[in-house]
Amino acid sequence: MSSLVKNMKKIALFLVSLLAIVAAIAPFYLKISEVSGHTQLKRFSSYEELKNFLEVRMEQARRSKNLPGFPSLLFRGGELESLSYEDGNGAPLAPETSTTNIQVAGVDEADIVKTDGEYLYMVSGPDIYVLKAYPPNQAVMLSKIELNETYDAEIYVNEDKLAVLGNNYHVSPYANPEEKLGFVPYVYTEEAFLKVYDITDRANPVLTRTVILNGTLSGSRMIRNYVYAVVNQPATHPDSNGKDLEVVLPRIHIGDYVRKVQPTEIRYVDTPDVFYYFTTVLAVNIIDDTQEPTHETFLIGQTALMYVSLSNMYLVVPNTNVWILRGNVGGPREETLIYRVKLDKEKITFETQGAVSGYVLNQFSMDEYNGFFRIATTAWTSDGSKNNLFTLNMNLDVVGKLKGLAPGERIYSARFMGDRCYLVTFRQIDPFFVIDVSDPVEPKVLGYLKIPGFSGYLHPYDENYIVGVGKQDNNVKLSLFNVTNVTAPTETAKYVVQADWSDSTVLMDHKAFLFDRSKNLLVIPLSITKIGIYRDSMWQGAYVFNITLDGGLVLRGGVTHLEADADPWAGDYWVKRSLYIENVLYTISDKKIKMNSLENLAEVNEVELP
Repeated sequence: MSSLVKNMKKIALFLVSLLAIVAAIAPFYLKISEVSGHTQLKRFSSYEELKNFLEVRMEQARRSKNLPGFPSLLFRGGELESLSYEDGNGAPLAPETSTTNIQVAGVDEADIVKTDGEYLYMVSGPDIYVLKAYPPNQAVMLSKIELNETYDAEIYVNEDKLAVLGNNYHVSPYANPEEKLGFVPYVYTEEAFLKVYDITDRANPVLTRTVILNGTLSGSRMIRNYVYAVVNQPATHPDSNGKDLEVVLPRIHIGDYVRKVQPTEIRYVDTPDVFYYFTTVLAVNIIDDTQEPTHETFLIGQTALMYVSLSNMYLVVPNTNVWILRGNVGGPREETLIYRVKLDKEKITFETQGAVSGYVLNQFSMDEYNGFFRIATTAWTSDGSKNNLFTLNMNLDVVGKLKGLAPGERIYSARFMGDRCYLVTFRQIDPFFVIDVSDPVEPKVLGYLKIPGFSGYLHPYDENYIVGVGKQDNNVKLSLFNVTNVTAPTETAKYVVQADWSDSTVLMDHKAFLFDRSKNLLVIPLSITKIGIYRDSMWQGAYVFNITLDGGLVLRGGVTHLEADADPWAGDYWVKRSLYIENVLYTISDKKIKMNSLENLAEVNEVELP
C-alpha cells in the first residue's frame, strides 16, 4: 500500500509539473497562433464536384455582398549574380559581364535583355534579336525571331538554349449570338507559351520545343536547367447563352499533343470567393528537349506575386473575401493567402498553405532564410493603414510578428538581408526602418530614419550600406543609407534630379537597375521633363553614377538614344536596360543598342534595329 501511495504522489507531482509547463507556454502558443491560416489543400473527385463547388461558393460570396450574377469580364492581374567564367584550368572562357538584377542568387529571372558576354539577346515588341555584342567595334545583328501577336515576352539564356515566355491571344465570335443579340460579340482567348530555341548557331536559331497553356503568364524563374512558369486562367465563364456557369479546365499543348488537366488532379482550399482561377505551375528542362514537362494545378484566387528560393516557390494571393462579410463576426477579412510549392528539378509538390493579415507590395516584401519565410504587409483598417512583418515556419504557421508599424502610412519598399529587414513607409516623409529578424519569434525595430521623399527600391551596397531609389518633390532621388549603427541609420549621400518632373522605370521594375560595387558603377534609366514658357522639353536615357562610400553619388554623365530632331515622346528610343561587358556600357532601347566606354562614356559603337 505504501508503494502505491508513493507512486500516486509521483503521478500527482508529474501532473502538477505538466500543468505548470502548459500554463507557461500557453500564452506563447496563443500568441504565435493568432494569425496562422495553415490549411491543407484537397482534391476534387469528379468534374461534377468541381462545378458544384464553384457554383455554391461563388453564389455564397455574391449573396453576402449582394453582388451581380456571373461577370462577363474578369479582372486581370496586374544583386547582381556572380558568374564563373573559368574552365577547370582557370582559363577565362568569356569576357566579364553584368547579369540580370535578381533577388536570389542562383534563381534567375526572365528579362527583356540577356547576355553571355559575347552575344546579346533582346526582346523588341513581338520580336527577339540576337546580336554579336563583343568586341563592341564588331557588334552586329545576327538573327531575328518573329513571334507574332505576342506581348509581355521575356527570355532566359542557358548555354546554347534560348527560352522565350510570353502571352498571345486569339479572337473568335460567340456561338450563334446573333439569334439573341442582333450583333456578333467576340471572345478573346489568352494563351501563355514557352518556346525553346537551339542557338548553337546564333545566326540561325532553331525552335526545338513549344509548350502552350490556356491562360496568362503570371511569372517565372529558372533554377539550373529548369524553367518554372506560373499561368493563371479564370476557372469559369458564362456559357453561350450568357447565363449558366461553364467550367473551363486547363489545357497544356506540348508540341502536337494536347493534355486536359483532369478535375481529380486539381487541388483546392474549401473557402468561398468571388472569383476563382486555375493556377498551373509548369516545369520545363530547357537543356534536355527529350524530358517531358511536368505540371501541377491549383484552384485558388489569381496569383498576384511570387517569391522563389532555390527549393521553394511561394505563391501569394490577395483574398478577395475582403468583399465578403463573415456573418456576425463583424466586417470583411483583409488577408494574403500563401501557398508553398516545393521545387526539385522536374518535381513540383504542393506542401502547405497559410495566411497573414494585410497585402503584399512586391516580391521584395518576401524572403526565405534559415528555414523560415518572412513577409511584410500593409493592412487597411477603420483606424487607417498599418504595416506588419510576419515570420512563418515551413508549415506556414505564423511563429513571430511585428504589427502596427508607421500607422497611417504604407510600405513603399522592402528588402530582407539575412538577419535584417529594411522597410520604407511613406505618407509625407520617408521612415527608413531597420528591423532585426534574427529571432524568428521576436522581430523588433532597431532604429529608423525620417527624411523627405521615399525610396521605392532598396538594393544592398554591402552589409552596412543600402542604396535607395525613390522620389522627392516629383523628382527621382538616389540615397545611400549607412546602417552600421542599426539604432541610428543615416543618409550619408543623396542625389536629386533637378527638373520639374522626372521618373525611372527602376521604381516599377528592379531589372532596370545596374549596380556593380567593384566598378563603383550605378546606372538607371531616367526621363526628365522641364516645363517651358512655350513648350516643354524632355530628355530620356541612362544616368551613369560613380558610387563609393567616401565620395557618395557622383553623376558621371548621361547616355541617350534620342536624336536631336527626334520626337522625345516616342518610346522606340527610350533606354530600358543597361549592362556592361568588360569596360563597355551597353544601353538598350527597342530600336538601338549603344556602346560607350565606362572610363569616359565616349561613344564606341551603335547598332540600329530594323
